[in-house]
Amino acid sequence: MPLPQFKRILLKLSGEVLMGDQPFGIDTDYVAKLAQEVKAAKETGLEICLVIGGGNIFRGMAGAAKGMDRAQADYMGMLATVMNALAMQSALEQIGVETRVQSAVQMDQVCEPVIRRRAERHMEKGRIVIFAAGVGAPYFTTDSGAALRAAEMRCDALFKGTSVDGVYNADPKKDPSAVRYETVGYDRVLADNLKVMDASAVALCRDNDIPIVVFSIRERGNLARVLAGEGTQTVVGAGD
Repeated sequence: MPLPQFKRILLKLSGEVLMGDQPFGIDTDYVAKLAQEVKAAKETGLEICLVIGGGNIFRGMAGAAKGMDRAQADYMGMLATVMNALAMQSALEQIGVETRVQSAVQMDQVCEPVIRRRAERHMEKGRIVIFAAGVGAPYFTTDSGAALRAAEMRCDALFKGTSVDGVYNADPKKDPSAVRYETVGYDRVLADNLKVMDASAVALCRDNDIPIVVFSIRERGNLARVLAGEGTQTVVGAGD
């Protein structure tokens, strides 16, 4: 389905994507491939900001499920997202893409604090901004962080790169008869609990009229194809 022409997007990547074929951690070779995907998208003229999850290193909710204090576990998850952001920054800069990391948890020795106007200036100068540490508070996921930054930066769309090529009416890994939506409404996603993103992130995108484009980042070149209207994706927006 052809997408409208976007000027600025936020790309949300799950932390698990950075694992490549490893069971844990960061696969530097795979991160380098992802960086090439992001560079190709930027070369179409887009202004891009990034949010990367931390599930390849530590997931706060999983820690809490095993008895850890939830707030403490979430702070650990935020630190994992900073590590991923720095890894992606390194990969992008090695291929000539200027990048800045801004963290919602202040750590001046490794990255900038989140300052909206500074981030906007970076993007106007052609730099990619990677937002790390979610919203800087526990009990919120990086999906919520991505939706918040997309709204703050006035992005035209939020692109969610996952291991699945869109939104299905059931889990396609468990149900072979699951059907993929071409388009689906925010309210349907929330009512049917379709697991696109967490409910607060979907509601924030709905309230700010930010479409969510869900696609597979694991297919090489797929981000560029989706941006060109040739790839496979699901668009979450206003409607049924």
